[in-house]
Amino acid sequence: MSEGTARTIVFPGQGSQRPGMGKDFHERFAAARAVYDEASTAAGLDIAALCFGEDERLGLTEFTQPAILTTEIAMWRSMGEELGVGGDLFAGHSLGEYTALVAAGVIGLADAVRLVRKRGALMQQAVPAGEGAMVAVIGEGLELDALRARMEGLEVDAANHNSPSQIVISGKAADVAEGKTRLEADGRRCVALDVSAPFHSRMMRSIESPFAAELAAITLAVEQAPKVASNFTGGFHEASADAIRAGLVSQIAGTVRWVDNMRALGGRSASVIEIGPGRPLTGFFKEIGVTTTAIRLLRDAEKAFRKA
Repeated sequence: MSEGTARTIVFPGQGSQRPGMGKDFHERFAAARAVYDEASTAAGLDIAALCFGEDERLGLTEFTQPAILTTEIAMWRSMGEELGVGGDLFAGHSLGEYTALVAAGVIGLADAVRLVRKRGALMQQAVPAGEGAMVAVIGEGLELDALRARMEGLEVDAANHNSPSQIVISGKAADVAEGKTRLEADGRRCVALDVSAPFHSRMMRSIESPFAAELAAITLAVEQAPKVASNFTGGFHEASADAIRAGLVSQIAGTVRWVDNMRALGGRSASVIEIGPGRPLTGFFKEIGVTTTAIRLLRDAEKAFRKA
């Protein structure tokens, strides 16, 4: 793919969920209904009912993750079959990386749904409620190395490098609180996140081994992997099953290098489309000077890609 010619498709991750997500695509398109049906069978769970109703489980990580992935793939496949929208490069933020791997054809939908449900369950079980925390640090000129140095001596990690002005920290609740105090003393704005576990921190390392075992059972179409950005490396996946699995395992407790992903994608993209129930990535891309088209609802897709 030549520089500046690719259509890039990106998918948000956990936190973008909302009741009713995907219902408009499901009502209109057989392609979307087929995705929800396949995913529900794979998960042993009525994912359409989970997404479209007022189900409290939508906020529980074990259920949130398969629900978001299913909705995003339902939207993506509907746009492809009904509106002729294709993609050349793919990326996703945290959980969204799995959606990107499905969209690119690296992982099958049924395998991915089972995999992320297990991922969510392991994450939820890794740390008892209340022992971990996450805080978004906001301000101009944030740098990973400087922030990590400021957290010296604390059980706190840089979880997400979301944009040049936002880094999320994650770890032991008391240490995150101390880190927040230090950063606020430096003039940084800090916002506590309503999360159920300290994602992308060293506190998640205990689940790397059981998750690796789950990944080992999944068949990967490795030839498609170089189309997909890797959160862990900041670049693109290699056409290697071992490398893909290693990157996904390391992503659990490692930093989501989204700024590096955006820069890698932006240099090769003529257009970027965010597809999902929320649109958090659009603002991050804007910070690096890349305009995106955000598709959150069916009417967004029809407006952007109405057939001539």
